[in-house]
Amino acid sequence: MHTGYPADPRVTAGTIALAAVALLIGGAFAGLILEATRNPTGAASTFDSYLFRVARFTLWQALLSTLLSVVPALFVARALSRHPRFFGRGLILQLFAVPLALPAIVAALGILALYGRAGYFAGVLTAIGGQGWPGIYGLSGILVAHVFFNLPLATRLFLEALATVPADQWRLASQLGMGARPAFRLIEWPTLRAALPGVAGLVFMLCITSFTIVLTLGGGPRATTLEVAIYQALRFDFDPARAVTLTLLQIALTFIVVLALVRLGANTVGDTNLPVAPRRYLSAGTAETVLNAASIVLALLFVADGVGAKPHQCKY
Repeated sequence: MHTGYPADPRVTAGTIALAAVALLIGGAFAGLILEATRNPTGAASTFDSYLFRVARFTLWQALLSTLLSVVPALFVARALSRHPRFFGRGLILQLFAVPLALPAIVAALGILALYGRAGYFAGVLTAIGGQGWPGIYGLSGILVAHVFFNLPLATRLFLEALATVPADQWRLASQLGMGARPAFRLIEWPTLRAALPGVAGLVFMLCITSFTIVLTLGGGPRATTLEVAIYQALRFDFDPARAVTLTLLQIALTFIVVLALVRLGANTVGDTNLPVAPRRYLSAGTAETVLNAASIVLALLFVADGVGAKPHQCKY
């Protein structure tokens, strides 16, 4: 006699959808592998100096993009958490969600309109550098675009993590007269440290698999990533063996780095199911308020410039 609970239709539908996606991806990849086996020498010839240079640049730009996105996001998220109520805070958080919905090609052209050789800031950058502004193609353009997309994302994720700190901890810190530094070291940093591997891993995967940004702002073969090399191998050379090798290498690099990031930090700190603190019991000093305001304003200007840029009005 069957006494089990009836199957949840939502779970069944999700399982079917997951199986369909896995079948689609697996079928496409299996077709590439079968095509590659027709020319086994092509896969072996892929391991040349060009491949290692592309892999090195892919890893380097992804690591730099992750570092430049995650580290500032820690300060911006902490500043927003320290000041939960001020005019425009909700608008800032809404603006930080815009890059997630912005097409990559639009963002890339907007960045060129701002920082290109004939961009809005070209005159200022030329005056600072003392010579003609060469433009932003290459590694610098890729980094700026990746930070534009991932800094707001990392900030929102860190801010959500800080929102899980129980109100009792802030109340106790206030009763003990705890300053900003001890509060960060004992309360905020453990929470941020627990969220750091996951956030950094997500940003790294987004950067290492970036395609449109690199293709638009790379500026030439010297700034080619594995994702672009896979596209070139299939679109221009139709070399499935090389494409499969590049794909496997990209998956391996991503897995190794993400595994290392996960092993660096604790999985959990405290109980994330505790209620969100309705208010903060520590008041920020003048110096801290100025630094927090500067962090928020700089991040806001950077994201707002990218969102508000009009590519069609500028020559690149």
